[in-house]
Amino acid sequence: MTGLVWLALDGIGHPQGAPRGSVWEIELPTLRPLVDSGLALDATLGVPGLPQSGTGQACWLTGLDAVRHMGEHFGPHPGPTLQRLLRARALPGRIVQAGGRAALANHYPPAYFAAQERRPRMGCFPFSFLAAGLGLNPPAVPPVPATLGLGYADPWPSQEPLDEVTRLGAALASVAHEHDLIVCDLWFGDRLGHMGRDPIPSAVLEAGRAYLGRVDALLLGLLDVGARVVLSSDHGNLEDLRLRTHTVARVPFAGVGVNLGTARNVVEGGQTIAGWFGELGDSDSNAEL
Repeated sequence: MTGLVWLALDGIGHPQGAPRGSVWEIELPTLRPLVDSGLALDATLGVPGLPQSGTGQACWLTGLDAVRHMGEHFGPHPGPTLQRLLRARALPGRIVQAGGRAALANHYPPAYFAAQERRPRMGCFPFSFLAAGLGLNPPAVPPVPATLGLGYADPWPSQEPLDEVTRLGAALASVAHEHDLIVCDLWFGDRLGHMGRDPIPSAVLEAGRAYLGRVDALLLGLLDVGARVVLSSDHGNLEDLRLRTHTVARVPFAGVGVNLGTARNVVEGGQTIAGWFGELGDSDSNAEL
């Protein structure tokens, strides 16, 4: 398969597990039908505790049960154990080894690199692309801000109109045919989710809904130009703003131009995505596992 764009949501549970009045209860004419037509996957994997980004994203990226590999849900950032797993089996590296092209579309400002120099705390997606020998901020790919045009801090003002986000999606779709895989690591939903409490702050609920509206706009731009798209999430959080913590909600797995199969959990979801690329060889670093 070529030309796949992966919208990897962070911390957004499926709407079927959301309480009344959640962020999902707005008009999302492109996103919501896609999510509703897809699957709702288990992110707990039968392990006690709340799912976390480190192990959850590693499951998606490797198609392996990273939770049992770690012995627990772990995150948000991968430590040495998960880093070894990602070096060996993460999808970007396996695509590159098979002669394919992959890119991480996120825009990383200079402050991000300065922070990493002071204290390396890289997420699973940028870590996996760097481990594959691929740089961040690839010049041939339109840069995608994780906030999708919202301000980074309270009150999270709109800094770009929605039609700009739609145009960004169309621009991504236009370069997707030059790649096997383009990933957008959309982690801002999890950040907003951690602002929750009971009673729900109205500004956080508004920002969460605005963010989903921007995911909707990005998706619209992608689909208008005919891109193949897959959408996933690593764990629940934003869908229940009564809590500051992650949740055990099922997570969305949806797509256009792809066969989702019968995945039941995030490990099987990762296996499904990898399967779209045919037979991919394992890294020589499997010996490190």
